[in-house]
Amino acid sequence: MLRPTSFDIATGTVLGVAPVSPRRPTPTGLPGPLGALDAAVLPGLARPPCLVSFSGGLDSSLVLAVAVRAARREGLPDPVPVTWRFAGAPRANESDWQERVIRALRLDGSWQILRADDELDLVGPVARRLLRRYGVVHPVNLHLHLPLAELAGGGSLLTGGGGDQILAGWRRPQATSLRARLWWLRHDVRTRQGPVEQFGWLRPEVARDVQRAYRAEERAEPRLLRHRIAWHARRRDLLLTCSALSRMAGDHQAVAIQPLLDEGFLAAVAHSGGDRRGVGRDALLAEIVGDALPAEVIAPRRKARFREVFLREPTREFVRTWDGAGADTDLVDPDRLRDLWSRWPIPGGTASLVQQLWLAAYPAERAGGTGPTNPPTGSDVGVEVRP
Repeated sequence: MLRPTSFDIATGTVLGVAPVSPRRPTPTGLPGPLGALDAAVLPGLARPPCLVSFSGGLDSSLVLAVAVRAARREGLPDPVPVTWRFAGAPRANESDWQERVIRALRLDGSWQILRADDELDLVGPVARRLLRRYGVVHPVNLHLHLPLAELAGGGSLLTGGGGDQILAGWRRPQATSLRARLWWLRHDVRTRQGPVEQFGWLRPEVARDVQRAYRAEERAEPRLLRHRIAWHARRRDLLLTCSALSRMAGDHQAVAIQPLLDEGFLAAVAHSGGDRRGVGRDALLAEIVGDALPAEVIAPRRKARFREVFLREPTREFVRTWDGAGADTDLVDPDRLRDLWSRWPIPGGTASLVQQLWLAAYPAERAGGTGPTNPPTGSDVGVEVRP
């Protein structure tokens, strides 16, 4: 399993792009993007139970809809959508779109809903089980998929991983009016931060280097769609994510599949219109899907925000009592970090540090001891099956 480095954990960034692989010739008779996505989900459908991590967002809705279409055509069991519902996290609420998509796909009978309060906190009961087994992994919220991997035991787990990068990219859509351009200009001025403000827990020289590298990687994203797709597919961020998810699923005798990162799908999207610039997610999805799937699947919707899901009471209590020990002081300034952690919410960029320092504070729990609370054995959440 690929792991984040100490630098990744301390800075809250995973930067870098793998070298370009030797170019393969484009195969003849390449299917369209929707056909390629269809082919990408079939191995999972052929290995039931086939669970789909379904949030109601665009990417997971697309994967679920394609899997349902393929299963019914091939006479295979329907995929099982599994959805988290979060108490006390209104900005993460996507229940309306979840209901719409499930109704449109006629999947009410197999929909499984997991409910969480503090369970998914960065050092809550689910995260502790993952940290105790694997240490700190990337992404910091990977533990969200641990109960899904357990439910998928012996079968498969499909996710919408990679959609933000492959389908959307980082560059904002080109402003079409003077008013829009002025709004973005004011937004940039308001939100622009210096290195000490953006990475205030790091040594000043480290903060400067990290911000410089972070901005350089943002600027390096290619503008041509086919180059953008290939570049994101090689980024360490996605490579570490896929590696950790595959390991976690494999430890439960399941296979993890990211259809939006499938080589055949990426090649098909690049081949079908990859010489264009500035293609946004909405336009790309409309081209890929056409009228082959229900309109609810790709209808534009608000992007959910999940900070409230992962920053809960267990993290608040840990950062309140942290004594400054365990941090890599070549990179992190413990006094600055304690000062930042004295205010709530803590900076999202310190999330991996929370997990690393929690492990340092409670090493016995990683070895199977008791730690600050008795860690649960087995699943930590109840499953609700929608009738």
